[in-house]
Amino acid sequence: MNFFKLFFLAVSGAAYGILSAAGVFTVFVAVGLVPRFAGRTHTAGKILLYEEMVIFGTLAGSFLSVFSRCSQFGAWWQQHFPGQEEALLRAGGAIQLIFGLFSGMFVGCLALAIAEMLDSIPIFTRRISFRHGIGLAVVSMAAGKLCGSLLYFWRELHRTA
Repeated sequence: MNFFKLFFLAVSGAAYGILSAAGVFTVFVAVGLVPRFAGRTHTAGKILLYEEMVIFGTLAGSFLSVFSRCSQFGAWWQQHFPGQEEALLRAGGAIQLIFGLFSGMFVGCLALAIAEMLDSIPIFTRRISFRHGIGLAVVSMAAGKLCGSLLYFWRELHRTA
């Protein structure tokens, strides 16, 4: 009985994972995120590499979220390098900085691609007769998002979930 229960959990977990990954890739295809990146950087010849990196990133993120014990870098470091906590803090801070920078760029590009696809900004500006200062409005929205994110992590609101 225990084998069948584990087998059912594995099959259903894989099926749900495939469905959620299909949803993520559908959004990427619908907004044309990968071709947009290739067009902006003038590297259309490397579009297959971009697509492979999106798939690799999604798989790596899924793996690390499911098997969180495998992603505990600090515990591994302390086991293999005892007494080197300061170096661990520096390395962890650098990794978080790099990850946060690239994650922020990716999420920002995705949000802007969705907004462009929906033509929400031009419709909004026409409705309220907003002619000048669109760039300032977009920068203000981005600054507001940045302030909200900083407040979210500074007050450690993510720990309440």
